[in-house]
Amino acid sequence: MPLGNSCISRASLPGGRCDANQTRMDRSPSAPAETAPRGPASVALQTAMTLALGGVGALGAIWLGLPAATLIGPSLLVTAVALAGVRVGIADIVRDICFLFIGLSVGAGFVPEAGAAILRWPLAFLALGVTLGLTIAVGGWVLRRFFGFDRTSGVLAAAPGHLSFVLSISMESGGDVGRVVIVQSMRLLTLTLVVPFLAVAMGYEVPPVAVIATAPMALWVLGLLAMAGLALGWVFGKLKFPAPLVLGAMGASAVSHVVDLTPGGVPQWILMPAYVVMGTLIGTRFAMMSWRLFRQSAVAGLVTTLVGAVFAGLGAIPVAWALEMELPHVLVSFSPGGLETMIALGAIMGVNAAFLTACHVVRLVILSAMIPFAVSRAGRHRPAETPDPAHV
Repeated sequence: MPLGNSCISRASLPGGRCDANQTRMDRSPSAPAETAPRGPASVALQTAMTLALGGVGALGAIWLGLPAATLIGPSLLVTAVALAGVRVGIADIVRDICFLFIGLSVGAGFVPEAGAAILRWPLAFLALGVTLGLTIAVGGWVLRRFFGFDRTSGVLAAAPGHLSFVLSISMESGGDVGRVVIVQSMRLLTLTLVVPFLAVAMGYEVPPVAVIATAPMALWVLGLLAMAGLALGWVFGKLKFPAPLVLGAMGASAVSHVVDLTPGGVPQWILMPAYVVMGTLIGTRFAMMSWRLFRQSAVAGLVTTLVGAVFAGLGAIPVAWALEMELPHVLVSFSPGGLETMIALGAIMGVNAAFLTACHVVRLVILSAMIPFAVSRAGRHRPAETPDPAHV
């Protein structure tokens, strides 16, 4: 059972593959070499240790009264521990269980009345597409101009999301995979930390964890929904959908709630640990990453995140006004964060589940077409290589 953060992250590479030679993070010469795959007991021990750190981080954040504490606390503590050189990781099965229940919880927010708003959403999708194009163009230019990225790596690092797709193209096109991963990881961590505080600064209440407004559903109903979510997630995985388990569970739960077949939400005693696992997973993205590589690319990651956030905000303001929605809700729907993380964060903030999911799925669809086009253009502008005299 491989760990969720093996190499970069098993979940972040296409098909769940892990190419250690191409994707292993740059470490100092004194860092220990990779050993043979460890047994289940070692994986379980590391998972338990990492989750314990995440739990401590969540409790500390709740004690401090931080918004979205079950996401922010684990993210901060596990990131710090990972950068200190401690091996952290979460077994894939634990990660998948977390994704399953978060998807079921978000799907429970779909109600029959929500469908009436769909006719007004194309405006949001159009604005979203414009902000994505501007983010890639301006962010890529900033990375080339001020941080020494080549054209292809600049485009890929500036892409606001779709990490598995970005990494596959980066490896195939000869991009700087290590720097791309750090910039993308900084984007995810920064948005997870900033968005809740931004909402609070705007006067909105962001509780420590998602508040379930409805009564919890019966456990046998939850079990049936979980099996349906697993089956649909398997189908989505075969179809190469992003975050298939989250989308599968969310789809199964949404359909059953829209037709009022399974009223109620995921019990809080299940949902809170799921959010702690999600926050912990964000921190494990920095595992096996040297301080040298982190320092080199962290500033670039923060700057490109700022570029993406500015354009997302500029797009969200007119959409919120036109659709008569609360601005923080549109902001988290437009935020260039990871699909699973932003869906989880949106649930905590009480965002319209259908609108939130639609925006992030459409974002990934748009990026699936936009990124290859941008990389192709970057490749055409790449300077020709100087011939090697030995082969002339």
